[in-house]
Amino acid sequence: MSEPKSSSRSRTAPKQALDAVMADKAGNPLRRALWLDALDRQLRPHLPPALANRCRLANVDGEHLVFLVESPVWHAKVRLAQSQLLDAARSIGLTATRVTVKTATAPAPSPVRDDQRSSHAVSAATRKGLRDALACLEDVKGTRS
Repeated sequence: MSEPKSSSRSRTAPKQALDAVMADKAGNPLRRALWLDALDRQLRPHLPPALANRCRLANVDGEHLVFLVESPVWHAKVRLAQSQLLDAARSIGLTATRVTVKTATAPAPSPVRDDQRSSHAVSAATRKGLRDALACLEDVKGTRS
């Protein structure tokens, strides 16, 4: 029996594709996104704890910082903490003089971990189908023994 095609592929193919994109001019938006993410991770420990989990650095345009928040309440709190944000940005080497805060119209979906999944998310029909499939597999396993 021949090997599946997926195992015959080089395990480094995704890395090579990423390197190819990053080497080209087309990688500029990706490089910028990675740079902004790195700045956000550097800036976050310098923020007040309540804000660190509720805002994200969205852009840096020269001396202008743009933060993204999830609601008008956090928008106001970030505006009140503007001087702290500027000091924090300067502490990591940015020459920031101005802060803009934007409120997202819908919060970004957070990834659901396995331990957060609710058993109610699966319908009764799906549960029955899975039980039937498992029973079939157990029947096949029993006939081979």
